[in-house]
Amino acid sequence: MKAVLDRLMVEDAGLLDPTMLSSDAGRALAALSNLRWNRELPDVAEARTVMIDDMPARYIVPHNDCGTDAILHVHGGGWAFCSAATHEGAARRLAIETAAPVLTFEYRLAPENPYPCGLEDVLDVWQARDRTRRWSMAGDSAGANLALAAMLRLQEEGGELPASGLLFYGVYGADFATPSYQDFADGPGLTRAKMQRFWDWYAPEEVRHLPSVAPLQADDTQLRALPPLYLNAAGLDPLRSETEALAERLRALGRDDPFDLFQGVVHGFMQMGSLLPEAQNAFALAGKYFKQQTAQTEHSK
Repeated sequence: MKAVLDRLMVEDAGLLDPTMLSSDAGRALAALSNLRWNRELPDVAEARTVMIDDMPARYIVPHNDCGTDAILHVHGGGWAFCSAATHEGAARRLAIETAAPVLTFEYRLAPENPYPCGLEDVLDVWQARDRTRRWSMAGDSAGANLALAAMLRLQEEGGELPASGLLFYGVYGADFATPSYQDFADGPGLTRAKMQRFWDWYAPEEVRHLPSVAPLQADDTQLRALPPLYLNAAGLDPLRSETEALAERLRALGRDDPFDLFQGVVHGFMQMGSLLPEAQNAFALAGKYFKQQTAQTEHSK
């Protein structure tokens, strides 16, 4: 990780904080910064642009496609930045490790489109999915927030839940005084100030008590009824305590959702899969869990 951080310090020297720019300028800077993680893309059987419920998306099919399952992937970026393009490498690695096609799409972004716009887009794509496969949900950071919030909303509405959820270093609450926020308020990488700005763009304080905004606000009954989840977190991340709190609550309810903590890496480390062994291991562990869940479901039929 140190070698990657040293490289970033050199490459990003003089760049402004994208959350201090206009939303358009911030998005452009985030997109350009993410190019470095998407230059050497893993080989897949198919990667094409599609439309789903009037939203552009990328549909990625690995060579080892299991033929039965698929994953709806929600990209991160503080609800305001990034896209299917910035997360193409991550989506391909997820598809390869899970042996399942991955659909990642362009949901509406804050601040122009605050809560519940992004969440509604996730739910719309979920309803428009190809029903010939069994679908799970995945997401990183704000994408993990939207994926988990979508599961909670589907519960409320009596909708069909995903078969499982793969949630990577997610945003699950808006408490900026957690232990990890105190330890990593100034980074490296993501900072408390950046997350506060992202939250202000996405959801005003008066709605942050809602589980569909901050999933840690869900009650035990809601958490108990979630599909099987895989959770991970980065050790050097102001958001780490949120995943730890979610994992602890799930364990207290008698669930056995696995939680992997990757020490010594920063928020967003899975974007660095072309260089970082920890990122490659994170995808491998998520894929192993997904395949186990798939096998258990097939066996129980």
